[in-house]
Amino acid sequence: MGSDMRIGFALPQFGAMADPGKVAGFARRIEEIGGDSLWVADRLLSPVNPAVGYAGAATFPEAFQSILDPFVLLAIAASATEHVRIGTNVLDGPWYPPALLARALTSIDVLSGGRLTVGLGAGWSPEEFEAAGIPMGQRGARLDECLEVLEVLWTSNPAEYHGRHWSVPATQVRLRPVQRPRPPVFLAGFTPAAWRRVARRADGWLPAWRPGMGEFQPAAAITEPLGRIREIAEQNGRDPASIATILRVYPIGTGTVAEVVDTLQRAGQEADVTDALVDLMAISRSTGHALELAEEILEAVR
Repeated sequence: MGSDMRIGFALPQFGAMADPGKVAGFARRIEEIGGDSLWVADRLLSPVNPAVGYAGAATFPEAFQSILDPFVLLAIAASATEHVRIGTNVLDGPWYPPALLARALTSIDVLSGGRLTVGLGAGWSPEEFEAAGIPMGQRGARLDECLEVLEVLWTSNPAEYHGRHWSVPATQVRLRPVQRPRPPVFLAGFTPAAWRRVARRADGWLPAWRPGMGEFQPAAAITEPLGRIREIAEQNGRDPASIATILRVYPIGTGTVAEVVDTLQRAGQEADVTDALVDLMAISRSTGHALELAEEILEAVR
């Protein structure tokens, strides 16, 4: 069946595919075959004995023992392509001093000619928070302040911010993102607190699904929580229709291309999803294989 869904793919960032020399070629090829966006994730560690495992497991995937920096990959992808969007899926906002984060994201938006989508999350790994030097119990409050600082630095001049966790002395800000007033900011999360943050502060929400984990239920995964988010947005004086969505699709190791395609098609048909990204890390053997799978997915959905 035909589809006008915009579909993007994760850049090769982890494990055997963590080769910075192949990122530019991968990015260019995704653009050539009709992919709409390229994405990076944000992992810091692969804990030996994690207090919280990855995606409900007891451990972390072996691929996370090799990690490329997300900002470096964004810069490579921005330089190697012309029109696909590039995005973060997702940066752990509480880890970063917001002034440093604003500088990096602004630079990437300028480098790409205004193609950056900023996806942020609160984080969840205790070991990563320890390594970042940030108390995990403060992650929600720090993410809120991070969003406030980014807004100030992107829209005010002079800019100044003084919060509980972060402060920015009054500063002149001349370098601006190409996108005005700023790049779109999406937030991840599947808790009531995360939904409230999306409704109050974000341009959109990043729901997620893992093909191979059971039957995809668009209502439970997308439609119902998005309805709640939009209801809260309206209560806060925002246009509920302004809250966009980008579906993140993470097939597990036993997931198949057919299940990915089914997820994308049903998300479009049953939940009106128009934007999605697919992370092929768990089901691809190499960068070349990931490109083959990406082309197969695009052909099947469109």
